[in-house]
Amino acid sequence: MSWVIVTSRPGDLDQVATPHKIITAKDYLVHPTLFNGQRPKVINLAGSTGYQSRGYYASLLASSRGHKVIPTVETMIDLSERKLYETALPELEVSLNKCRKELGGDFPARIVIFFGIAPSKPWERFAKLLFDWFRAPALEVSIKDADGWASIRKIAFKPLGRIDGEERTRFLACLDAYTSREWRDGKTRTPARFTFATLVNPQEDMPPSTVASLRYWARIAEKMGVEVEPITRKDLAKLANYDALFIRETTAISNHTYRFARRAEQEGMPVIDDSLSMIRCTNKVYLNELMSANKVPVPATMMIAGPQEFEQAADTLGFPLVLKIPDGSFSRGVKKANNPNELAQIAGKWLEDSDLLIAQEYVPTAYDWRVGVLGGRPLFAVQYMMAKKHWQIVNHERNGKPDQGGVRTFTLRDAPAHVVDTAVRAASCIGNGLYGVDLKETKDGVTVIEVNDNPNLDHGYEDSGEKDEVWVRLTQWFLDRLERTAR
Repeated sequence: MSWVIVTSRPGDLDQVATPHKIITAKDYLVHPTLFNGQRPKVINLAGSTGYQSRGYYASLLASSRGHKVIPTVETMIDLSERKLYETALPELEVSLNKCRKELGGDFPARIVIFFGIAPSKPWERFAKLLFDWFRAPALEVSIKDADGWASIRKIAFKPLGRIDGEERTRFLACLDAYTSREWRDGKTRTPARFTFATLVNPQEDMPPSTVASLRYWARIAEKMGVEVEPITRKDLAKLANYDALFIRETTAISNHTYRFARRAEQEGMPVIDDSLSMIRCTNKVYLNELMSANKVPVPATMMIAGPQEFEQAADTLGFPLVLKIPDGSFSRGVKKANNPNELAQIAGKWLEDSDLLIAQEYVPTAYDWRVGVLGGRPLFAVQYMMAKKHWQIVNHERNGKPDQGGVRTFTLRDAPAHVVDTAVRAASCIGNGLYGVDLKETKDGVTVIEVNDNPNLDHGYEDSGEKDEVWVRLTQWFLDRLERTAR
């Protein structure tokens, strides 16, 4: 069972109007074992949301029973007094006034939003933002429009008993849209115990996993009682409906991926990539210091804060040397300087936007090792070959799409033990999630180039050595944490 709808009275919502289970708040409260062995998503439409009311207790006990519920008791408390939600008003009112500008003419004194779905296109941003702040089935916003500025008088729950006529028709349509699922791969063979959200960007040129690979994972996860569904950056408000989050678009502290990770953590959901791993892996300055402090071998490195370090970098590292901006990804923000003029030109330009750069010794190899580490254990091992006639695995300087080198796959048993062990040591400095450790191997030994929080994981490439065990272990990582929380 996926969805349960809680109402105040049996006749508040006609069972014919929705395919989902309808139950009264009283029955939900007095029958704690009714959904044993299941993890339903609960939509609480009880008319009473005040402290210690039946509606309040329905949401409170849903949480203790491991059921996902909207609204939560936190949302009920937040909306009980204006002073508790006034920190949300500035952002909401800016969005509200953009709606006002688009609509023109008379502005309504109230707007009702169901499940974050707008009644018309001009209201879309405001509706999503409101639901982002307050996840509730029905919210009524009272508006004061004066002197060319719309301000919010009050935000309140809209009781089901006061939703009728055309509003009820719209409510039922929004309920159906909200509870609909997008990514289904045939008939479920094992009843889903959990639903995992996978954050994707269909327009990304170099995603860490292709849609085909994620569909492949979905088929394996299905056999383990897990439903995998894609979400996009527009679905932050829906995140609490899922049990776990796997971020499969390129992460950055400055974009929505970090916000998704933080929201998942606030909801108590296991997440890859977690926000702390993003912070630690994104910045190469931090990574270098962390690896050095933990005696993990890295190339000779120095920091450049200004032109005064150019000569020292040349003397210490020699030429060619490698320059990096702190937060590049996929070989972006990494350039080779072959002489003092190139060093001054590249570093001088980058220092206009960054207070600190990294200079590293140049270690030429025909490939980079990439060892995937999950939960402190090696997951896969591959060699990424350098792009054709280039010194990196990805050449971004070609016209058109980036040029990537090939992939050579290994079983973990066949991969050199010292390479795998060094990768695990490096990843353990970051956390307990999923990491891709890049290493160079020469006659002088192994050095760690980077630890990535958002490593590539594609069917037919990174999983070629260990086969489906890669996807099984990925699924189990989430399940272990969910089951630990349930206990």
